[in-house]
Amino acid sequence: MRTIPAGLAAHLQGDVTTICHCWRVFRRDGVVLGFTDHDGDLLVDGTSFLASSGFSASEEEAQGGLSVSAGTVAGGFSSEVISEADLAAGLYDGARVELLVVNWQAPDQRMRLALREIGEVSRAGEQFTAELRSLAHRLDQPQGRVYGRRCDASLGDGRCRVDLAAYRAAGTVVLARDRTRLTVAGLQGFAGGFFGQGVLTMESGEELEIDGHVRNADGTAELTLWLPVERDIAAGEVFWVTAGCNKAFATCRQKFGNQLNFRGFPHVPGSDFAYSFADGERLHDGGPIFE
Repeated sequence: MRTIPAGLAAHLQGDVTTICHCWRVFRRDGVVLGFTDHDGDLLVDGTSFLASSGFSASEEEAQGGLSVSAGTVAGGFSSEVISEADLAAGLYDGARVELLVVNWQAPDQRMRLALREIGEVSRAGEQFTAELRSLAHRLDQPQGRVYGRRCDASLGDGRCRVDLAAYRAAGTVVLARDRTRLTVAGLQGFAGGFFGQGVLTMESGEELEIDGHVRNADGTAELTLWLPVERDIAAGEVFWVTAGCNKAFATCRQKFGNQLNFRGFPHVPGSDFAYSFADGERLHDGGPIFE
């Protein structure tokens, strides 16, 4: 059962109350931001809560047990607080949000109402709406390793152990055909498709996922991006590109020479084999089944 602090409880029992809501956002990069629906800035528990953000929240119905509670919070973009570029870069993905009720005349009278995580974020013009999920939503997430023929490690991590320094290259943008197609120079030493499913990092630090890599006859290359870039990319911009992996055993062995660290199960029969039947065209000698 939640206990209301004595000072706040006495204030709530009065004839007139001066309370507001505050949101304290803990981003995964360590940045802490504060916002309030009050008409003036507040300093609460060492955090400055800004009123200029235009934050507002929807109604939320509490759920009993382990049911997932969810609400939304809306606000406007600000060059000083929340920028559209930061939101597009994923800096707020998975951020924790602490919801407080505060007596704005006496900020030491406060109580935490809930602890949430930012879920789906949608944007429309100069406004954004963020879903606030209760921590119980983590119980719906898959836990442990995934059984399958393909690798479940991330390229270059501690389980994969590939040294990505040998699979990176620098280049420059020759032409941005649109926000998903770039003609680039500097990758002439790599075969077409080498950087497919890889990552392109702009000089500004912006990371973009690559869908396709085609090598041109004149030494340039065409890179197709998974998602449109949030801004216009100019010719001459410098970038770094890292090779991608499709998680197949053959790619791990032939492209990276890393088959000993492959984290999938390529030789175990899958459901396609389990549901098959013996015939005169395939060999059933008990040998390993390869991908």
